[in-house]
Amino acid sequence: MLYVESPSTDPYFNLALEQYLFDTIGKTESLFMLWRNDNTIVVGRHQNTAEEVNADFVRACGVKVVRRLSGGGAVYHDLGNLNFTFITDGGSGKSLDLLLFCRPVAYALGELGVAAEVSGRNDITIDGKKFSGNAQYKKDGRVMHHGTIMFDSDLDVLSRALQVSEDKIVSKGVKSVRARVTNVKPYLSGNVTLEDFKAVLVRSILGDVPRRYELTGEDLAAVHALRESRYATWAWNYGESPKYGVHKERRVEGVGKLSLWLQVEEGRLTGLEAYGDFFGDGAEGALTAALKGCPMEEGAILSALEGVDLQQYFHHLAAEELCHIMLS
Repeated sequence: MLYVESPSTDPYFNLALEQYLFDTIGKTESLFMLWRNDNTIVVGRHQNTAEEVNADFVRACGVKVVRRLSGGGAVYHDLGNLNFTFITDGGSGKSLDLLLFCRPVAYALGELGVAAEVSGRNDITIDGKKFSGNAQYKKDGRVMHHGTIMFDSDLDVLSRALQVSEDKIVSKGVKSVRARVTNVKPYLSGNVTLEDFKAVLVRSILGDVPRRYELTGEDLAAVHALRESRYATWAWNYGESPKYGVHKERRVEGVGKLSLWLQVEEGRLTGLEAYGDFFGDGAEGALTAALKGCPMEEGAILSALEGVDLQQYFHHLAAEELCHIMLS
């Protein structure tokens, strides 16, 4: 099994690197990769991104959002979190053998005196608290298994970044299962660093002298190209979300109560209905027509509203305020 260590903490690069390795070297070689991301929410392949993130907090704090190839729930990454990936033969069956890939992590912690166990559908826990979530992607008889290890993550940021607003969202997306979480570090005796733990993990899986694979210039160029064409794009991270309906309700000073019902498909607005005690004389259908097909992102919405006399529909409501309500 080859060992790869990502040279980057950019989540778009790292997700692209996973896919690149899976599609190329991973077709014939078994690989084990370790990587870390800057503050990021990674959503599952079938999830509705809008359901999984606290949009206001994510924007304010610069938390990145990226979609992965595998299913499962949303997870939070930061530099106190170590991520691992196995790429190997997936066998002929369609069932996912999570236990096979979770055991080595639990074993490595056992070497450090921590009793970890594989629990539930895809978690590794300590004292019943989750510190590792896992997911898999299978294709052409190969499997890519990846997981998180919360070594010393900021749990406050984690809980706030994944906090969903109270707006009612109706969707076919798979919702994340919220669970009690913990870091590994409090259970370790002595001053064990993340780098110390990483060394133990690599040794327990690959032995004292792992076979390293060094990324070539050609590899890096291909990964960067995939980063730009898929993982850093709005279309992949938000546009891949399933169709959903969102109810947004706000009381705006000088405007009144505004209740918006939005229909969104593939990340674009397909319908809008407004209710409330606001004043407005314009035909709502004209506003809907102006916004129909617009991506659910700030710049696109404001651009679509430039040619609209918003005061016809909502007296005293600024375009920026309407945009904020739609996206918050």
